[in-house]
Amino acid sequence: MTRASLETGAPALALHGVSKGFGAGASRRTVLSKIDFELAASEFVAILGFSGSGKTTLLQVMAGLLTPDLGNIEMDGAPARNPGPERALIFQSYALLPWATALENVLLAVDAVMRGASRAERRERALHFLHLVGLDAATERRPHELSGGMRQRVAVARALALEPRILLLDEPLSALDALTRASLQIEIARIWERDRTSAVLVTNDVDEALLLADRVLVLTPAGSFGAEFPVSLPRPRERAALNHDASFRKLRNEITAYLVEQRDRSALPNAVRRAPPSLRPIALVPRRMGKS
Repeated sequence: MTRASLETGAPALALHGVSKGFGAGASRRTVLSKIDFELAASEFVAILGFSGSGKTTLLQVMAGLLTPDLGNIEMDGAPARNPGPERALIFQSYALLPWATALENVLLAVDAVMRGASRAERRERALHFLHLVGLDAATERRPHELSGGMRQRVAVARALALEPRILLLDEPLSALDALTRASLQIEIARIWERDRTSAVLVTNDVDEALLLADRVLVLTPAGSFGAEFPVSLPRPRERAALNHDASFRKLRNEITAYLVEQRDRSALPNAVRRAPPSLRPIALVPRRMGKS
């Protein structure tokens, strides 16, 4: 919990009546509509939604990279108009400097927050965060020498090196294979358990949201928040154990059913309205095996 939040009792991050659109005149499209949101100190929130519902736009507004057309953003009760190291955003793409080693990429973040420290101190700090994500043996490799999962680990280490008060994750694992994605989900959960940094994860994977979050919000195709689902599953959470947990299965089916309902009610184009596999209904009764 941040000291400022403790002193003021205010949310770590709050959005009040935030709206955002793009374009002009008849071609203007509203992406976010009257968003109200509060993130408590040390809370992990997951935001689910379909492609085109404004999830990335919302996260960039939270990070201060986009200015809302209406509404305001606060951190610890004070206006937050500009981006800064206190809000670290991990993108879908790795966003690493291709000519720099893993260590040098992380040092970029360390240099931004440890300007008065010696070179040796900054190097030690960068190595600490690379160790945290399991990359001790890859510190001198450049991005083209790393697998996709390793590149995303560097991106996570770089964000953590900023020691942000709020960690914003924009579908950072969506491009990874299933095994690598599962491994990094475990790493993110472990790191969060250790530091309890306030975090917002944007994802379209229901299981990922339930594995990591304290509560799940659904961003509807209209660009506003729909239902909220508290996640009271005990921590630490293990994927294998969750699959046998009746509370987990019930919550997963409730969220999936709500998402499918929102998809069917939306006016988005058919290509966008189609739910990705992770959001399709989960059969409650196994299909019978045998000849059709």
